[in-house]
Amino acid sequence: MRPKQHITAVIEKQSEQAKKNYQIHLTATIDCIRFLLRQGLAFHGNDKTDDSVNQGNFLDLVNFLAQYNEEIGRTFKNARGNLKLIAPSIQKDIVRAAARETTKVIVDDLGDELFAVLVDEAHDISIKEKMSVCLRYVNKEGQVREHFLGLVHVSNTNALSLKLALESLLETYDLSLSRVCGQGYDGASNMQGEFNGLKTLILKENSYAFYVHCFAH
Repeated sequence: MRPKQHITAVIEKQSEQAKKNYQIHLTATIDCIRFLLRQGLAFHGNDKTDDSVNQGNFLDLVNFLAQYNEEIGRTFKNARGNLKLIAPSIQKDIVRAAARETTKVIVDDLGDELFAVLVDEAHDISIKEKMSVCLRYVNKEGQVREHFLGLVHVSNTNALSLKLALESLLETYDLSLSRVCGQGYDGASNMQGEFNGLKTLILKENSYAFYVHCFAH
C-alpha cells in the first residue's frame, strides 16, 4: 500500500502503541488496588456479572475510573479477553507485590534497632490456625512504630510450633530472636504459660525479651 514505507516500521509502530496501552491499563489496575489496600476495603462482591448492580469494590472502582478518564476507558474497552487484568489471580499477584514492597520499607525503617513482637493466633474462615505477627520499635527519628509483619498458617497452636513459625517469619526478613526486647501476647496458656508457653521458650534464648500481657491487643 505504501511502497516507500517498510513493513517493519508499521509493525514496530503498532507494537509500541500496544505497549503504551498495556502500561496505561496496568497502571490503572495497580492504582485501584493500591487505593483499596490503603483504605482496608474488600475487593470482591457477591455477583460479578455484567448486569450486576454491585460487582464489588475493585470492579466498580475500575469501571468508575474508566468512565471518567477517556484514555483509560479506551484501553480497557479495547483490551483482549486475556489482557483485562481484572481476574482474581491477577489482583492477588499485585497485592502480593505490594505486600513485599511495604514490608521492605518497614524492615528498612527498623534497621538494626531492637524490637518487640506482638503475636496473636486464631482460626480463619476455613478453620485453619493462623498466627499474626506485628513489630513494635522506635525508629531513627525517635518515633514509636507498630507495623504488621506477616500472617503465618500453623499446623497446631502448641508453643513450640508457634515459636518455629515466628522464627521462620523473622528469618525471612533477616531478623532474629536475639534482637527481641519485648513480647506481647494474650493470656492463653500456650502463649504466656510459665513452663512451656511461647513467652518462656523465647526467654530461654533471650532473657531480655520481656513479656507484657495483652500488649498485642
